[in-house]
Amino acid sequence: MKVAILAGGYGKRLRPLTEDRPKAMVEVCGKPIIEIQIEWLKSYGIRDFVVLLGYAKEKIIEYLGSGHRFGVNVSYVVEDEPLGTGGAIKNAESILRNEEIFLVVNGDIVTDIDPRPLINDVLNDKQSVAGIALVYMKSPYGIVKVEDGYVREFLEKPTLDYTINAGVYAMKPKIFEYLPEKGDIETTAFPKLANQRVLRAWIYRDVLWKSIDTIKDLEECEKMLKQIYPQMCKA
Repeated sequence: MKVAILAGGYGKRLRPLTEDRPKAMVEVCGKPIIEIQIEWLKSYGIRDFVVLLGYAKEKIIEYLGSGHRFGVNVSYVVEDEPLGTGGAIKNAESILRNEEIFLVVNGDIVTDIDPRPLINDVLNDKQSVAGIALVYMKSPYGIVKVEDGYVREFLEKPTLDYTINAGVYAMKPKIFEYLPEKGDIETTAFPKLANQRVLRAWIYRDVLWKSIDTIKDLEECEKMLKQIYPQMCKA
């Protein structure tokens, strides 16, 4: 089974770190995000990766090469112009369309979720076209609880009772019938799939998950990794 990593983003909100490299090459605890992702998925037996490239593509190709030194196989698909997440996957159709199922991962997330339940859920549902991993949202702010006009308690950035897109997808080849030539999958294909009730959802609880969009996110992610997986962080 192949994994497509969406790694063509500019990462404008991470500047100056992304002035000379794509977002997926920003380091967390001394390693590029994309290397952390490969290690994560390799731990679940996945060895074949397709990296979808755009901005500063040479940086990733130079770093990953064939994938041999990481114990995996890496190939690349390059977009000549920004195509959006949906267009980037569509651009890789020739490599992915013969797979029974494949994973797609946003190139700016750090997580430890087990992708196998998501994959099996989509495979076992004959009507489904794709599945999306969901995680519970953590409030970016502290919460203040009030009772009878008095402050009852303070909760520091609690987990909320809402699920959000985790940026990990399992897709069958039929997805290519829904993907745009240009545009984001979240605003094109997914709404159509949801309306037709062919988009599965698998909710993950008590997992490590962080999207790296800003310098603050990067700092928070490193703090999380040092607490949960201290061996991942270089001294």
